[in-house]
Amino acid sequence: MVNHPNRTKAAAERAVLVTTSHRGVFFGYATETAGPTIKLRAARNCLYWSSSVKGFMGLATFGPDKQCRVGPAASIELRDITSVVECSDDAVKAWEQAPWSR
Repeated sequence: MVNHPNRTKAAAERAVLVTTSHRGVFFGYATETAGPTIKLRAARNCLYWSSSVKGFMGLATFGPDKQCRVGPAASIELRDITSVVECSDDAVKAWEQAPWSR
């Protein structure tokens, strides 16, 4: 079957780590990552990460560890985006299970 030119495909949702110019670091699921704002479903904010995570790129590669402080999930719209990093499968699992640590 040939796609009709007026038919649009639904964008695939992907797990991403987004940073903002306000020093925010967020994990969540996005369908569109271009433009000045990004909507994330089930977004979680990393308020603190240890040096063992190896920076914010480590959060996208490995996910948060037990020493990180990760807030609860909420759907949000972010502004002033500085980067969007695709998350690995291991990182997604860690983000999904990340508890708040003291």
